[in-house]
Amino acid sequence: MPPGILTLADGLAEKATLSPANTGFMLICSALVMLMTPGLAFFYGGMVRVKSVLNMLMMSFISLGIVTLLWVLYGFGLAFGTDTGGIIGWSSDFAGLGHIGLTQLWGTTTIPVYVFAVFQLMFAVITPALISGALADRVKFTAWALFIALWVTVVYFPVAHWVWGDGGWLFKLGVIDFAGGTAVHINAGAAALGVILVVGRRIGFKKDPMRPHSLPLVMLGAGLLWFGWFGFNAGSWLNNDDGVAAVAFVNTQVATAAAMLGWLAYEKLRHGSFTTLGAASGAVAGLVAITPACGAVSPLGAIAIGVIAGVLCAMAVGLKYKFGYDDSLDVIGVHLVGGIVGSLLIGLFATGGVQSDAKGLFYGGGFGQLGKQTVGVVCVLLYSLVVSYVLAKAIDLVMGFRVGEDEEITGVDQAAHAETAYDFAGAGGGTTARRTTALGEAPTKKVDA
Repeated sequence: MPPGILTLADGLAEKATLSPANTGFMLICSALVMLMTPGLAFFYGGMVRVKSVLNMLMMSFISLGIVTLLWVLYGFGLAFGTDTGGIIGWSSDFAGLGHIGLTQLWGTTTIPVYVFAVFQLMFAVITPALISGALADRVKFTAWALFIALWVTVVYFPVAHWVWGDGGWLFKLGVIDFAGGTAVHINAGAAALGVILVVGRRIGFKKDPMRPHSLPLVMLGAGLLWFGWFGFNAGSWLNNDDGVAAVAFVNTQVATAAAMLGWLAYEKLRHGSFTTLGAASGAVAGLVAITPACGAVSPLGAIAIGVIAGVLCAMAVGLKYKFGYDDSLDVIGVHLVGGIVGSLLIGLFATGGVQSDAKGLFYGGGFGQLGKQTVGVVCVLLYSLVVSYVLAKAIDLVMGFRVGEDEEITGVDQAAHAETAYDFAGAGGGTTARRTTALGEAPTKKVDA
């Protein structure tokens, strides 16, 4: 939700009536954002080894269950209730979503509170799921589930209030985050680093090959993310009346395409090949980077942001080998770096003619907006990093965050879920062969495999 959506002229509040068109638009956008979590599961699931596929899928899917319930019970109230000191919100009417009128409007918008709540719920669901990619192959499922519950409570809900809540301190400062560069991507990327510092590296890191087991699955997941992201970004304006959502939609497509090409160009120059993994990762990097900026820049600015993010994120994924942290699926390289790039470049490329009149340096706005963006980036990064580390350390001390060595080598799928992703039990039982002759088909016979 972009800054300013709840601070329109007071006179509008008296005239606002429920809009069936905007309500339907936002329900569709909410469904699109929900689809992003299964898309993320496929994206991550294809990148891990066969023995961890189901666990990777479940680490995303479990967020749909846990975060949904916590959001209804108290999360929505903490993130978007009445402000207290710019730090946290609360409203007893939002607890359990039990005291909200069917047609009660959200602020000065023309959509019901229920619709806004479910839209924001989907953001809350996918954010902790993003963290899971950094921890592939080596964490206990129960520990991960507990971490999700604690993390959204003490990190995501407060940060969402800072950035998007009416009265949140970053909101009042004027930090622009259209759809989640700080609250979602920097937040998740910094948390991933904090947890990695606790759980350590996978067995065989930098020694054993850990290649993706299914690149088609990766491409499918990236495609679903790209599709769902239109709801993620365009829906964050909360209406479709003034063209801002359309600009956000266009910028999302443009930046994603530019980032994919930028990543592939860097990959070709650096490694000599255009890879499918690079194309998928570049697209996601572009989606991440344009998320905070899609309502502030022009399509040309979106191209610049996409190319810059594609190249810098491609460069950043290799840092784990230089510094020795095991970010399994490059959450830090893509989401943390991409979120930082997109958030800071608003301070350069904001035109002042889309969501607000805030201008970046290249459009005559000076360094003011860049300074605000820097404050938002640094504060969210440090808060999420430190608190995530503390939470992970506490869980590790109480119940252990990491699976045992034997379970890690055998595979987390069997240890945690008693299942395997692919059943090859019937593959070795022989095949039926047919020999074709000039007179027709010969009788079949059994050929042992």
